[in-house]
Parts: sequence; C-alpha cells; structure tokens
Amino acid sequence: MTESIDQLLAHPLGVLVGYFSVAILALIVYLSCFELVTKYNCWEEIRKGNVAAAMATGGKIFGICNLMRYSIASSSSVYDMIKWSFLGFLLLLAAYFLLEFLTPVFSVDEEIAKDNRAVGLIVLIITASLSFIIGSSII
Repeated sequence: MTESIDQLLAHPLGVLVGYFSVAILALIVYLSCFELVTKYNCWEEIRKGNVAAAMATGGKIFGICNLMRYSIASSSSVYDMIKWSFLGFLLLLAAYFLLEFLTPVFSVDEEIAKDNRAVGLIVLIITASLSFIIGSSII
C-alpha cells in the first residue's frame, strides 16, 4: 500500500493532491479537537452571529493551516508532514489551555460565548502569532 502511495507522491500533481488531502483531513480532525475542549459550540455560536466565536475559530483555522504550511515546507514526505503538524497542533492546543489558565479574572471560553469581541480578537491574534513561532521551529 505504501509503495503505491509513494509512487503517486513521486509526481508533482500527486504531491499536491496528497498534501492537500491530508491537510484538509487534518484540519477537520484538529478543529474537532478544539471543538471538544471549548465550553461553547463554535459552529452553533457562529450560526447565531457570534462574531467573537467566528474570530476565535478563524484564528484556530489560520493557526492550524499555518502549522501545516510549515510542516509541508520542512518535510520530505507526507508522513513527516503529518507528524510535524500533529506535534505543532498539540503545542497550539497547549497554548490555548495556557491562555485560559493565565486569565484567572475571566474565562476565555465564557467571554467568547457571550460574544465579547475583544476576547475573540485577542484569541485570534494569539493563536495566529503562536502558529508562526511553533511553525518556524519545525525542522
């Protein structure tokens, strides 16, 4: 099985399709993990017009995709890309928990659920910024 996949990935179009397919699947899985750890339902809040939830979710999407971009750029195979993007995601998830911990005067998740746009914006900026730091350390 891996031999046929490796043959497909030997062609530039195969590489494009391979990385893209894996990246989309990883994005869905990683976003689902974020959905599990938040105290609010991201997509339900966005459907209701919660701009703070949209900003925070957009930051997560950007952060995950940015990590995958660095993973693809530094990897010699799709398998390496999966490994590095997963490690980067774990660090991004840890940073999200750390953000919640470092704001003891309010709960980030509760404020986003209340459509506190200032909190949504800072979560977007922190997530995007940390994805650059994590991504640049991927080798």
